[in-house]
Amino acid sequence: MGFVLGEYRIEGRRAADISASVERAVGQGRLAPGDVLPPLRELAVELGVNHNTVAAAYRMLRDRGVIETAGRRGSRVRPRPATTPRELIAVEAPGARDVASGNPDPDLLPPLAEALTAAAGQARRPVLYGEPPVDTELERLAREAFMAEGVPPGPVAVTSGALDGIERVLSAHLRPGDAVAVEDPGWGNVLDLVPALGLRTVPVPLDDEGPLPAGVDRALRQGARALLVTGRAQNPTGAAITEERARELRAVLAGHPGVLLVEDDHGHGIVDVPLRPLGGVTTHWALVRSVAKTLGPDLRLAVLTGDTVTVDRVRGRQRLGQGWVSHVLQDVVLHLWRTGAVDEAAVAASYRRRREALVAALHERGVEAHGRSGFNVWIPVVDETGAVARMLQAGWAVAPGARFRIASPPGVRVTVSGLAPEEIPAVADALAAATAPAPAGRYA
Repeated sequence: MGFVLGEYRIEGRRAADISASVERAVGQGRLAPGDVLPPLRELAVELGVNHNTVAAAYRMLRDRGVIETAGRRGSRVRPRPATTPRELIAVEAPGARDVASGNPDPDLLPPLAEALTAAAGQARRPVLYGEPPVDTELERLAREAFMAEGVPPGPVAVTSGALDGIERVLSAHLRPGDAVAVEDPGWGNVLDLVPALGLRTVPVPLDDEGPLPAGVDRALRQGARALLVTGRAQNPTGAAITEERARELRAVLAGHPGVLLVEDDHGHGIVDVPLRPLGGVTTHWALVRSVAKTLGPDLRLAVLTGDTVTVDRVRGRQRLGQGWVSHVLQDVVLHLWRTGAVDEAAVAASYRRRREALVAALHERGVEAHGRSGFNVWIPVVDETGAVARMLQAGWAVAPGARFRIASPPGVRVTVSGLAPEEIPAVADALAAATAPAPAGRYA
């Protein structure tokens, strides 16, 4: 026996089987975002089970980020459920020029052969169980860099990239059902991660100077237990927190000392605007700094600092699973840092020239565009699907804004890291033809 929902039959006698049936349908696309699930008692009758069994199944689905419950409006598949990652919202366009990927310019990444050789030479004896998880010299250099930029003092951990660090910090403090305030538009992987952990996203609007203080305050007053912030090179908008905005945000956070603050500084090394850290205002905080954009995504390494309790919890949970991030990788990063393998000022200047050239070219053509830092430019549009399609017809693949949005208006993202200066007028012409101007100043 089962319950037919559209063309799909929900089946199962146990809560785990019922939830698996629904989750499988969502993953296969047979239940779409926004589809309403049957009322608890109605489904219980159809399946011949106690309504508490269905309630438990729905609770499992909600905790896994597959569905959301809206009181009398019932339960429905989330707008972007955890079983359908946002990165799958992509444009497959063989032959089109790719300005959608979000990757750094390969020509600005350092060659790794020398660093790998040096790291192998460092490994004169095997690293065994029980040894410190973080290389002492790497920790020292990371701590010095943090302190030079005004990040409060704290212990250091090493994680397998920024998203791994963010996940570990959230898991250290939050439980399924807790709400997390996130930037909207924001990094698609974070917008997937939060519901995948069984947490609820609360969107916070932003402008070129970062999250709007009123939006942050509203989210925290509504019960958000954590706030995720990108200090600079915000993905997808390029926003960067100014000193004035940082003061305003610290004032808001001071009124909510129990909130967990998580700052993502993935833009370190590719921007020439200063970091305005917010940590230290709340009891628990963390800042994660990935090397993906400066040294290469394949190194899968980030350094993380925060309050003692948070970092200790991250390290403790790490010991029970992964154990540590490879010391060989740590030695590679350490060698690259020591030798100055990347001229960060030159890299930041290169991205800035391309980004500012595209923004200026779009403004000249009457198109609103945002890109204060990093290597992405965000263009608000009226018709997102139409804009993406028209860009494809012109030979350019841009990233659909749906990958980055919760409640904010439509837009498209253009990654400038692969653009040559002479290509910028052409992509600006195509964008001007494909889009319509939108209100300036903020993204929501």
